[in-house]
Amino acid sequence: MALIGYARVSTDEQDTAAQQDALRAQGCVEIFEDKASGASKERPNLARALGRVGQGDTLLVVRIDRLARSLSHLLEIVENLRGKGAYFRSIHDPIDTSSAQGMLMTQMLGAFAEFERALIRERTRAGIKAAVARGAKPGNPKMRERDPVAIANIRVSHNERHLNELLDGRHRWLPTVERLRPHLPWALVLRQVRAITPPVRSFSERTLVKACRNLVRAGVAKPAILQKSPRLPPDTRVARLVADRLNTHPGSTLRDIATWLSRDLREPTPRGGLNWTPEGVRRVISQARALHLVA
Repeated sequence: MALIGYARVSTDEQDTAAQQDALRAQGCVEIFEDKASGASKERPNLARALGRVGQGDTLLVVRIDRLARSLSHLLEIVENLRGKGAYFRSIHDPIDTSSAQGMLMTQMLGAFAEFERALIRERTRAGIKAAVARGAKPGNPKMRERDPVAIANIRVSHNERHLNELLDGRHRWLPTVERLRPHLPWALVLRQVRAITPPVRSFSERTLVKACRNLVRAGVAKPAILQKSPRLPPDTRVARLVADRLNTHPGSTLRDIATWLSRDLREPTPRGGLNWTPEGVRRVISQARALHLVA
């Protein structure tokens, strides 16, 4: 049960020394830091810190405003940690999600922070409106002139944001992909990803492959997932799905698997129906065992 620290400052001119000292004084074994605006999504080390936290661990920050860019982001992080059996704590705020009171305070402080940012946005919009009334032209002048360098920079920034979003959420769907690829084709892997509860990103087969390529390129996913999958006999598809279910959920009953095939995967039965029975699942398991697919 480790303490994992996270520190952030807004600009390169600032440093995280004071935050790191406070985190080490609390007993943090690892500290991740970013230099980015609080509203920025481009915080790769936050994603790494969240990936490092395991069951029973606690993510620790000096203040709540060092972590989340919005109330929804804060609650997303807290739910992410709770799903892993981990906790979040702030040194200078009364927040410790290991208790119900701490969860309530997390939501309240996050709401106040969101309210303050909303006021800042309103003042910014009013300032822009006044500037336009005086004849100013808001926006990036180079973009208005279609400057190729400015366009290229924006494209790079967009790609970085997309990668950071993938890094933030990969822990929910990437393990499924790495478990099934390249043994199963992308179409079957996509169905497994879509069956994850609660739902993850709304992938299509094309966007799932593209996301995996980006993560492999970034060095956070196994290159083997991009290898070509072998051609499978069509009549073994369900057996392979059920075998994977048994290998990852060994306590599943026949009725559990029948419900999973019918409700979550919407896999048709051999006769074209949508409701699997325990006896139908039993036959599929026998086929999976004959193919030596069940561990």
